[in-house]
Amino acid sequence: MNSVVSAGDYANRRNIAVWLFTCAAMVALMVVIGGITRLTESGLSMTEWRPLIGWIPPLSEVEWQRVFDRYRQTSEYRIQFPGMDLEGFKTIFWWEYIHRVWGRLIGLVFGLPMAWFIIRQRVERPLIPHLVALLLLGGLQGLIGWWMVKSGFVDRDDVSQYRLTVHLGVAIVILGYLLWLALGLLQRAESRGKAPVSLRKLSQAVAGVAFVTILSGGMVAGINAGVIHNTWPLMDGGLLPGDFDALSPFWLNFFESHAAVQFDHRMLAYLTAIVAGIYWFRARTAGLEARALKSAHALGVMLVLQILLGISTLLLVVPISLAVLHQAGAVALFALAIWNMWELSRPHGAGS
Repeated sequence: MNSVVSAGDYANRRNIAVWLFTCAAMVALMVVIGGITRLTESGLSMTEWRPLIGWIPPLSEVEWQRVFDRYRQTSEYRIQFPGMDLEGFKTIFWWEYIHRVWGRLIGLVFGLPMAWFIIRQRVERPLIPHLVALLLLGGLQGLIGWWMVKSGFVDRDDVSQYRLTVHLGVAIVILGYLLWLALGLLQRAESRGKAPVSLRKLSQAVAGVAFVTILSGGMVAGINAGVIHNTWPLMDGGLLPGDFDALSPFWLNFFESHAAVQFDHRMLAYLTAIVAGIYWFRARTAGLEARALKSAHALGVMLVLQILLGISTLLLVVPISLAVLHQAGAVALFALAIWNMWELSRPHGAGS
């Protein structure tokens, strides 16, 4: 898109950017709700996928009993919650229900304004393929969500950690895509300081490593790997715990061994901290424009908070409140990494 725009065109761009930022905020909240759903073991409570009538929760005791009876046929109920009553079931049902309905609301909040903007010719042509791609990604994410849930109904008492991680990863990709487009729409033709190429590449590395670390967090959540080796900085007295290589073949440990999966996440978190820390340290003296420097400082502050949240969550054996904050912190850190990357990647001469 051309960076030189009139005041009227910029006002229209700003409106579209606000819409995209709103969608991004909804996706970020969706990731947090998904985290709560996973932590409360609520994800398998809805055994039916009804895209059209799934908006309506059970409205009678008969209907509640019907959906509860379906849940009692799952392996999760028989293995993890054999004594659960209807009231206990309602608690986990509501989290999964909120998760699904929120996803559908995101679809409406994105899809309906998109159609309006395009019909009214408010969207510049280069942006349309990106919006279509996001719409398709959102639809794909819904299918991935059900694909994930279905994995918990066959020969296991939980969803596949691999499918859960794919579901989380696509959500983060959508979030980053929305933010990138929204930030681009706010671009105006004013001068700015030139960022060193090496610092631009480093900002990209921060976003990339943060993304991979989030994926490893999905693996940790998927197999409840955070509830063992709850010591820091060592894992029960050693860099590598004794049960690190409990599975055979050896490579399988990195994906299915609780100890190894937690170790992976720790190492990736350290790598994120190192790369982001170096980026922040260099950004302070790189002659960046004011807004780019602010974004770097915000990233540095969020990095420290996320480290503290991660350590606290581990030491306290993953209390739900802290675990949710830790996941929210990961989303915030990634969003700030995207902001930093965008600030440094714009063509020279395009500013705020």
